[in-house]
Amino acid sequence: MTRIPDHHVYAIIMAGGIGSNLWPLSRRRMPKQFLSLVDGVTMLRDTVDRITGEALPQNIFIVTGKQHARLIAEYLPDFDPENVIVEPAVRDTAPCIALATTVIRKRDPDAVTVVLPSDHLVFDVLQFRKTVRKGVALAREKRGLVTIGIQPDRAETRYGYIQAEPSVMVEDEGSLYQEIPQFRVKTFAEKPDLATAHHFLESQDFWWNSGVFIWHVDTIEREFARSMPDLHKDMATVHAFLGTEREESVIEDVYSWIHPMSVDYGVMEKAEKVFMLGGSFGWTDLGCWDEVVKVAGPEGKDAGAPEVVRIDSENVYVRKPGDKAVVAIGVRDLIVVDTPDALLICGAGSSLDIQRAVDLFRREGEDRFL
Repeated sequence: MTRIPDHHVYAIIMAGGIGSNLWPLSRRRMPKQFLSLVDGVTMLRDTVDRITGEALPQNIFIVTGKQHARLIAEYLPDFDPENVIVEPAVRDTAPCIALATTVIRKRDPDAVTVVLPSDHLVFDVLQFRKTVRKGVALAREKRGLVTIGIQPDRAETRYGYIQAEPSVMVEDEGSLYQEIPQFRVKTFAEKPDLATAHHFLESQDFWWNSGVFIWHVDTIEREFARSMPDLHKDMATVHAFLGTEREESVIEDVYSWIHPMSVDYGVMEKAEKVFMLGGSFGWTDLGCWDEVVKVAGPEGKDAGAPEVVRIDSENVYVRKPGDKAVVAIGVRDLIVVDTPDALLICGAGSSLDIQRAVDLFRREGEDRFL
């Protein structure tokens, strides 16, 4: 029997980033959420499909920038364009979430929202949905902020961390959720250096911050009012003009002076009632080429392709257009990504430094490569 999602559950999918560490494939004109990097499905489509089991299609919203709204129509032709929220400018996650929350609260004052990045990979979708379902119940019952943490298996510097209270586990109710641990959150930590990441791993009470959040619209409104009063006031103005002929111009005006701020720093670190669910559904953030290679394998993109030849070579990942021949001889631990106007040759383990090249192009005014 097919389960019918709760009609008060809404999803906010954040799809406004560029993904510079996946250059040269991810660009301003075609950012990573519209790319298929591992399984033949774009990351945005994968995210929409993943949450559809917990939110009705009409309750799923995508937040993106002006330049990418048309790509949603192209790559998700079945997605309701009325549910695409366009930000006039990129202002980080707090304004993005605040704007989407304002739109949803106008439609349904009793909504519980699930906030999702658009560039994550989840291997066990059923377990993910089960965890989200528990988060929705917890958000309703406790009227707190809920996030999902991932137990780390290595010292990772690319992710933020969540420290859970080691002795405070919220009481678990019902056999359906017994294997999903839940904790009170002690603190949030920014992306650490390697030594700090090792310390976090050894302590066993730090979890990776997945960037997935769940809360009732009243709860997050309260927290915005308390921790980011200026943003809250701006969104109250937007709320008043939603559905009127001035809606677009008011949002444009508000975004002209809003300061960028992450929801982690602006709200989560200051909130008093924050819960964390332990996510065990196979998760990764496909934020750099090393992570793509880790998931897909060094021959993941060209497995069986006769035009890619490796001779005395190991751990060489090649991504290329069409049927261009690539021959790798006597090389080890390389990432090669070829596009019509740019070529990346990167040592395995160094793909986070791609951002330095992107910044250099930007400083030199070489926007054609961005």
